[in-house]
Amino acid sequence: MPRRADAQRCHTECVRIPDLDGLASRRGFAGLLFQRQRSFLCRVTPASLAIPMTPETTKPRTGFWPARAATMALLFCSGFLYATWGVHVPTVKAMFDLNDASLSVAMFAVAGGAIVTMPRTARWVGRAGSRRASLQSGMALALTSAFILSMPNYWGLVGWLALYGAANATYDVAVNAQAATLEARYRQPIMASLHGCFSLGGMAGALVGSVWLAHHGSPQWHVGLAALACAVVIVAGARFMQPDVKPGEAPVAREGADTAAVPAHPLPALNDAERRKLHRKLTSFGVLAFLGLVVEGAMYDWTAVYMREVVAAQGAWVGAGYAAFSLGMAGGRFGGDPVRARTGGARLLRMSSLLCVGGVLLALLWRVPAAAVVGFALAGLGLSNVMPVMFAASGEVARGAGMASAEAIAVMARLAYLGLLVGPVLIGAIAHGISLPVALGAGMLCIVPIALLAPKMLAGADGRAARH
Repeated sequence: MPRRADAQRCHTECVRIPDLDGLASRRGFAGLLFQRQRSFLCRVTPASLAIPMTPETTKPRTGFWPARAATMALLFCSGFLYATWGVHVPTVKAMFDLNDASLSVAMFAVAGGAIVTMPRTARWVGRAGSRRASLQSGMALALTSAFILSMPNYWGLVGWLALYGAANATYDVAVNAQAATLEARYRQPIMASLHGCFSLGGMAGALVGSVWLAHHGSPQWHVGLAALACAVVIVAGARFMQPDVKPGEAPVAREGADTAAVPAHPLPALNDAERRKLHRKLTSFGVLAFLGLVVEGAMYDWTAVYMREVVAAQGAWVGAGYAAFSLGMAGGRFGGDPVRARTGGARLLRMSSLLCVGGVLLALLWRVPAAAVVGFALAGLGLSNVMPVMFAASGEVARGAGMASAEAIAVMARLAYLGLLVGPVLIGAIAHGISLPVALGAGMLCIVPIALLAPKMLAGADGRAARH
């Protein structure tokens, strides 16, 4: 009898997938088979496959540090898989004999899939919870990553890349919603360091991919093994994530960080007018993030070209500007949380924006390789905290208003990610019409509104978690 009770409890706590539950409820052999398979899995391997989902409580199953480490690991995997795809862009071009225009369409499909599906997937993340959504979207991301290079033709590739972009966006929203949950529950700014792990994952993925290709390894095996390794990490890490913070839930005291949060009075549901007002505020966050990503995308795509064609760098100096910018981004994110804890997100953005402007000016005005590399490093350092602060502010505003963090993050991120598309194209158009230094200088102007508008826009939501 105790064994049956344990099995029943495990069965009721397993992850429920609405579509599959609907399938199982139909009469017939398929529904019965699914029900029996799920019951068997829950009895045999509850520790590895069952993620407790208890909507009646928000008591964390793990402490702050295990949940933080798990979220860092999942963001590392996100950066690793994205870099793995990036390493094989030339492989895709060669496999299908694409010209630059056709390759651009394929790359746009990734962003298009993300932007089109983000509103609906964000609502699903809000209903399912960031923990469950991180696991399921992580599996979808690993699956779509694994078979990018196995498409039989070009249009199959475009469609598959759109699915990959949708899975990547859903995973991004879910994991960042978990990060917002940890910040809200424990009142500790951690968003920047988590995004630093994404940067580290990107660098690690690029390094592994470069070594693999240097040894003439199979591209299909590379993406498949990378996806498999990340899937294992995601499954293991999701076990340590926490339920989302519910509206009105009080934060955990700093000295009791491993105990349950004390629920406060729940906030009333948002009416239409309040929801529109909240959307306008989140859209303003998205505008600031859009401006930051315009410059970030331009820096990633054009620094090597600038070093080669304008600075006349040779050998390793050509790629040194890109590497310096990437290291500046990672270093600034790992150091951003303590600064945000002391000064707040608005002041952090103002200071870092000025640092970015100074770095770009140094690279543009002093056209020697060493000076340009230092300038791009400062630019990366200055841009590093734009997105972490915007993610944290979106979660903070959502928590205070009674909206799911995932929905708020998606409203902001959908506009922000357009910057990654617009930035390189804008810089390229100006560079073609005038010159690359003028184009980078024009892109730098996008940073100025961040410094000027951040204090007003982030009022009441700048994430000074450590002081509350």
